[in-house]
Amino acid sequence: MTDQFVIERPTFDPATGRASFGYGLHELHFVESLDFPTGAAIAASPNFVKLLDLTAIVLGVSYFKLKAPFEIAAPDIALSNSERAFAIDVYENGLGEFYARNNLLRFGKLAIIAPHDGMERQPTVTLPNRTLLPIGGGKDSLISVDLLSHIGVDFTPFAVNPKGPILTSVAIIGIQPVYVTRTLDPEMIHLGQQPGFYNGHVPSTAINSMIAALCALLFGYNQIVLSNERSASEGNVEFDGRETNHQYSKSLGFELLIAAILSDATGGALKYFSLLRPYSEARIASLFTHEARFDRVFSSCNRNFRLIGNDGPLWCGECPKCHFVFLIFTPFMAKDRLLAIFGKDLLDNPANEASFRELTGLAGQKPWECVGEILEAAACLYTLTRHADWHQAAVVRAVKADLLAQYGEPKLQAAMAECLTDSHDHHIPPALAAKVAAYAL
Repeated sequence: MTDQFVIERPTFDPATGRASFGYGLHELHFVESLDFPTGAAIAASPNFVKLLDLTAIVLGVSYFKLKAPFEIAAPDIALSNSERAFAIDVYENGLGEFYARNNLLRFGKLAIIAPHDGMERQPTVTLPNRTLLPIGGGKDSLISVDLLSHIGVDFTPFAVNPKGPILTSVAIIGIQPVYVTRTLDPEMIHLGQQPGFYNGHVPSTAINSMIAALCALLFGYNQIVLSNERSASEGNVEFDGRETNHQYSKSLGFELLIAAILSDATGGALKYFSLLRPYSEARIASLFTHEARFDRVFSSCNRNFRLIGNDGPLWCGECPKCHFVFLIFTPFMAKDRLLAIFGKDLLDNPANEASFRELTGLAGQKPWECVGEILEAAACLYTLTRHADWHQAAVVRAVKADLLAQYGEPKLQAAMAECLTDSHDHHIPPALAAKVAAYAL
């Protein structure tokens, strides 16, 4: 018999707010749960049931990857043609990094066995004109907070399993959030560390987006606003005939795909887009300098994303994420403010040189992290070679000659100018885009 990963029909209990998701793999069985706040404004509708089924598909990647079989079966979940293509995309491109790092050839080889749903678009559901804003505790979603606040768009912070910087950031935002508790099956976590099973990166933005969509229907929101920048579309390495991208589910391509799926599931009622898609990471860093209230609570460092509060440094200062965020702030933020945020000068430590070389394309591949474009990092570092506060830093002096030799000054200057020029390649509703652009000048 062909090895299968089986996705069971999920269940939802409106009385408790708990959704349960069952999965089968070989002789193994797993159950995951989502606990939503009670008191839903909208009862479970056919649209909600459709989104719950699609959420079961997406959440399944965490269990599928233990063995990564070629066949996925969802015998009780009917999928339209577009939903089937969406599911394949999540399990192929969404797991691209996982396949590359485990040397698994799966692209173009996966099959999903599920009943056919001939209805490509569900009837329209009525949703209030309200915004759900996922908060990650880093700089990006906090820029969205600033933008929406200043242009007069009311929003509700949203997070799955909030902790550390999310909790402290939301406390400063001062708006009652919507939080969901996601409980993974502990046996899956255990097996992921055992011989004979695979482990690796999953498309967490896709997962959290589906959970946000369920909240949008339960509590009445007609748009989910993400905070993914344009550099998220740049991949890491070529593998098995495709570009693999650590940030695939943050990319514009995936945004357009999932936006269409959520729209069809709600009859066009639910919008999904990234407010920061026109911006480079450098442009976002420049915008962040306008507001200091989050300086002591935000963090983009995955190593120090604490489970319970801020019980340690928010920035480890050693990982590629810390190095990249520090780098893109340096051209725009006063040095004493930046050092107060990070606690130390990451560019004046020779031990960090190899990491900055990777970030700027001078050595190795782009790190498997949520970092910006290689040329963008190179352009930011180039500006520091002529910056009074930074040109004598150990890393800047060490890489200057190689940076200029590889790219040349004209290319680096043009790249920096391009980083600060907003892109028109985005999915933001036109009226909202115009207001944001006017404020963010």
